[in-house]
Amino acid sequence: MSWSQREMPSTAAIVAVLDALGLSGAHFAVHDLPSTFSNFTHRVAAESADGQARNIVIRRYNPANYEAGHDKHLCEFHALQMLHGQGVPVPPPLLLDADGAILGLPGIVTEYVPGAPIELPAESQRWGRMAAKAARMLARIHQTPFSESDKRFLMDDDVEVAWFLKGGSVPDYMRADPDGEVVWHLLNDRWGRWTPAEQRFAHTDYWAGNILWRGDEIASVLDWEEAGYGHPAADVAYARLGYCIEGEPEAAVEFLRVYEATAGWRLNRADLALFELAASARPMTDPEDWFAYPYMEAGFRRFIAGAKEVLLAADYSTSR
Repeated sequence: MSWSQREMPSTAAIVAVLDALGLSGAHFAVHDLPSTFSNFTHRVAAESADGQARNIVIRRYNPANYEAGHDKHLCEFHALQMLHGQGVPVPPPLLLDADGAILGLPGIVTEYVPGAPIELPAESQRWGRMAAKAARMLARIHQTPFSESDKRFLMDDDVEVAWFLKGGSVPDYMRADPDGEVVWHLLNDRWGRWTPAEQRFAHTDYWAGNILWRGDEIASVLDWEEAGYGHPAADVAYARLGYCIEGEPEAAVEFLRVYEATAGWRLNRADLALFELAASARPMTDPEDWFAYPYMEAGFRRFIAGAKEVLLAADYSTSR
């Protein structure tokens, strides 16, 4: 069966999940939730014969979209267990189907958390106003303890956020970008040469689309399939990139200020600039998707220029 034919979980799979959760014989309806090529995600609204209602989420992963050595379903389920245990607002994990025996593909089942993301670019100003709350949440995530045994499920962000360096030459999509080649060479010459910093638990894709809100409060942080550990500047840099692209550079400044005040540590600015340039490679892979309006690309160019200025000034300072 092709991947496209597996989009909707089978009735048998849903019945098996409900049986495992003590909802045997429940009536249910299936609803689509936002998905990507790497996964299909559905909400199942179930009601048992005695009137017990429950909403769960079934999330199945495309093995063809896995990075070598990184099983996204294992990563996400383990991350959710860790975070939920620390009281971080994430979907409570319920069931892991490691080999696809129940779901037909490797997958996980979680509780459904009601809420809605801030829609971009329509609500970019609201996203900017919520920068302090988003920053406090990221600081809380970064304070999640992890052990050496946890690392086998997680990504090494100090390596993975610079994935574009692995081939040893400038990728075509970076050659096509006005800043791409310069960014690649700056990073290739400096990657790993940052001030020693304690590795932190990381989200790796911390942006508006992965945060659910109820009113003005964060209800849940989603999408932990690339959870990792590494330098805390990586998550901060990616979040700041998003604010600048959305035309909210003041929010990027506020995000950093509140993050550092909440976390209790200060990021070296040259190191942050290095990770900001690494974050800038993501929009280069698909600029049409990232830059719906001219102001977005303009913000992106200013973001790169600012990071380059900080990085090169630090180079000059240390060379004197």
